[in-house]
Amino acid sequence: MSGLLLALLLLAAPPACAWDYWGGDSGGQRFSPLAQLTPVNVGNLVRAWQFHTGDLEARAPALMARTKFEATPLLVEDSLIFCTPFNEVIALDPANGEQKWRYDPKISTAQRPANRYNCRGVAYWVDDRAAEGAACRSRIFMGTNDYRVIALDAKSGVPCADFGSNGEVKIEIGKPLLWPGEFQITSAPVVSRGVVVVGSSIADNVRVDAPPGTVRAFDARTGAARWSFDPLIHGGISAGHANVWAPMSTDEERGLVFLPTTSPSPDFFGGKRPGNNEHANSVVALRTETGELVWSFQTVHHDVWDYDLPAQPTLARIDTGEGMRDVVIQPTKHGFVFVLDRDTGKPVWPVEERAVPQGGAEGETLSPTQPFPTHVPALMPQQFSMADVSEPFPSFGRPSCEEKLGGLRNEGLFTPPSTQGTVVFPMTGGGVNWGGAAFDPVNQILYANTSYAIHIIKLIPRAEAEGFKPPPGSDFGPQRGAPFALSRVVALSGLGLLCNKPPWGAMVAVDLKAGKILWRSSVGTTEDRAPLGLAFQWGTPLVNGVAVTAGGLVFTGAMDAYLRAFDAKSGEELWQGRLPVPGIANPMTYLWKGEQYVLIAAGGHSESGATIGDSVVAFRLARPGEAPSLWSRTIDRPGGRFWSGALSVAIAIVLIAVAAWRWRRRVKLRRAGV
Repeated sequence: MSGLLLALLLLAAPPACAWDYWGGDSGGQRFSPLAQLTPVNVGNLVRAWQFHTGDLEARAPALMARTKFEATPLLVEDSLIFCTPFNEVIALDPANGEQKWRYDPKISTAQRPANRYNCRGVAYWVDDRAAEGAACRSRIFMGTNDYRVIALDAKSGVPCADFGSNGEVKIEIGKPLLWPGEFQITSAPVVSRGVVVVGSSIADNVRVDAPPGTVRAFDARTGAARWSFDPLIHGGISAGHANVWAPMSTDEERGLVFLPTTSPSPDFFGGKRPGNNEHANSVVALRTETGELVWSFQTVHHDVWDYDLPAQPTLARIDTGEGMRDVVIQPTKHGFVFVLDRDTGKPVWPVEERAVPQGGAEGETLSPTQPFPTHVPALMPQQFSMADVSEPFPSFGRPSCEEKLGGLRNEGLFTPPSTQGTVVFPMTGGGVNWGGAAFDPVNQILYANTSYAIHIIKLIPRAEAEGFKPPPGSDFGPQRGAPFALSRVVALSGLGLLCNKPPWGAMVAVDLKAGKILWRSSVGTTEDRAPLGLAFQWGTPLVNGVAVTAGGLVFTGAMDAYLRAFDAKSGEELWQGRLPVPGIANPMTYLWKGEQYVLIAAGGHSESGATIGDSVVAFRLARPGEAPSLWSRTIDRPGGRFWSGALSVAIAIVLIAVAAWRWRRRVKLRRAGV
């Protein structure tokens, strides 16, 4: 069965094995049928090339400190095409990384976008009505931080003059912004049936009366508006958002677009928005050509935990045990995986409504129950206790983890925010985040990165919120229009380590049919954060995703500066490729002139504190006469820099000791008159 599926996939693959979509395919499976790289030979990968966008040299450090380089390139039109955090679109030669063309939309760098300067990717589309060789027959679409939708010729990077006004359409938000960066577009658009669909990223926890989370669609040829859809049903409530900031998916055959929607505004108080708040926190299926609602499934009712849907819905055909079925797989921040029928939105396996903690803040009306999948297990633990506190080093006079966490409200998953402070675990960053999941259709296995960290959420009464100065490292949300502001902070020890026991980030493999976790492996080390480059194998929080191949490998970046390869069957970490800075982006893989490459954007991440960079790095197998260097096999491995440094210090101490001994011996000999 597996062999037949693989053969069909290989027959269906493009000759160059392109990566046409941000998620690998229109359904976001992040699976490649390439099998040149295997667990046997992956150790022979060498760096093929490295490209710098130039941002580090051209832009001020203070500006770069507000960037997130989360882009995944496409391989289309014989080029690797991606966007920088400042929405410059760049096309590279897949063989050597040399620039072929570049387009700069010249976005304002004074807008201070709420979710940092970020562009996760672009979309590709071919107009089958246009003549071969016509300008803009193949197009690249991008949404920008200053909320434009831009269309470029995929072969030249020249704006498509027939799209909107000189190749761009400006989004009409419909509500005045508090500042220019309150609203932006960070994820790639999707294009299907001649329609380009875009979501939005909107500042959280600023105000109740926030901009709506309207999804917009435009004619891919002309830029004319086709439809708009506000996910939130507004009757009897006061709220905005329920936007779609995460990547979307499309089913060309069915003519459907799938939206992962977010929570209504503000995130942590829902007293102004009673009820379940449909269709927020939902997977929503719309008709691509009209925007008509087909179905919606809500994963969190009346969200007050910022447990919005951050990940692209994964479209797959799975073996349910009762035959093959087309489904939508939706991982969540709180660690669940919902598997839904693609035509109806109904759960493939039972989802139970279970009672959850009550007693919200004054004026709050919580949902008495929340949906819990029963067949596919949670990807990670969903409850934290004081027995899970980890503080291996003294706090040196600073508050300890036990002092920070003791006395907080902590009744498990869905404990409501409170004025005394509430433990939220998994934290609001996941669980699974924007990197999403990957699905191997041959072996029917789902792979996902997960983060393990605690958020401390505290509601601040309005009278105390005026002039409130949040402690260093805390996120303050005014939630104007609500009776409470909020503070949010990751629970850290006095030395800046997470208060919960490791692992702090792990990749998990799931057999959906069996409803079973196959393996779980920690991903990442403390090397790029700890003093002296100490590389504790504790994992790092993982907002990015993975790519899986038919060769039996799963690739991922982490918050240390390595691209990693894992054995897809066992979860064993097989290889690490050193990067200039952490690659907190989704990797991709492609075949070019008979060689398989694996590539990642390595630009760090300002929100995580990772070192900022501007690189795209590609690896391939060593060619005849080449071999991985001794340096790459030793120093450029987790812990290599620490041990080389330690060895250098030890050698220096020995040399100094020998020199001192010789000097003292000469002095003694002189005094003895010898």
